[in-house]
Amino acid sequence: MSEARQIVTGPARIAGRGVRAMLNVLFPPLCMSCRSRVFEPHSLCASCWSKISFIGGAICARCGIPFDVDPGDETLCAGCHAKAHDFDRARALLRYDEASKPLILGFKHGDRLDHAPGFARWIERAGHPLLAEADVIVPVPLHRSRLWKRRYNQAAILALFLAGLSGKPHAPLALQRSRATRSQGEMPSAKARRRNVLGAFKVPAGKIKDVTGRKVLLVDDVFTTGATLNACARALKRAGAARVDVLTLARVVRSATGSI
Repeated sequence: MSEARQIVTGPARIAGRGVRAMLNVLFPPLCMSCRSRVFEPHSLCASCWSKISFIGGAICARCGIPFDVDPGDETLCAGCHAKAHDFDRARALLRYDEASKPLILGFKHGDRLDHAPGFARWIERAGHPLLAEADVIVPVPLHRSRLWKRRYNQAAILALFLAGLSGKPHAPLALQRSRATRSQGEMPSAKARRRNVLGAFKVPAGKIKDVTGRKVLLVDDVFTTGATLNACARALKRAGAARVDVLTLARVVRSATGSI
């Protein structure tokens, strides 16, 4: 059976590569940022790639913020010492800064859904340890009124592609934003952000089975203060989630020596 499958799939793979090569000639892949030609679809050119600040090296064991110096494994930042989070761990791929902001806002508000495959591939690699332990992937939801205006939920799209790459179960409706809130970007402080999303999320009765006793990987685009992610984690744990880890495309990075 395996030999027969190789006989059938071998030429099919060659043909598939040929089709992709032809498409690349007719429709050359372009850099996700500057739109110059690149070798692979859904990628950045060398110049744009060099401007992106990826998060790596020494990080807080809880929230994932990078340290300026390596304090040793399993070290928590000052913010995590000062204030407990409702999620268990958070990791992000890159810093939310002037280089990454146009890419992310284009995806979030500018209908650049063609960025999703590249973003998902990046965070699948960066979040591999969290993905390996996860039982189910859940996106941060939008309220239906905002979803109607925006037409799509960027977190749900990231979660969908991530589930496809990792083979992990995907529960897009396991978490619900039960009341409309003002945009977190309009909030003047971290305290205001926490108040804004207080009690805004719940797990619907029919979806509790999707998270009870399971390790949930919560997916969003940007970690800013963690207010939304903490509110989501609280709702998931109230519904019986065994643990909640967070994976985001980017995060705002402030000093790891102060409160976040």
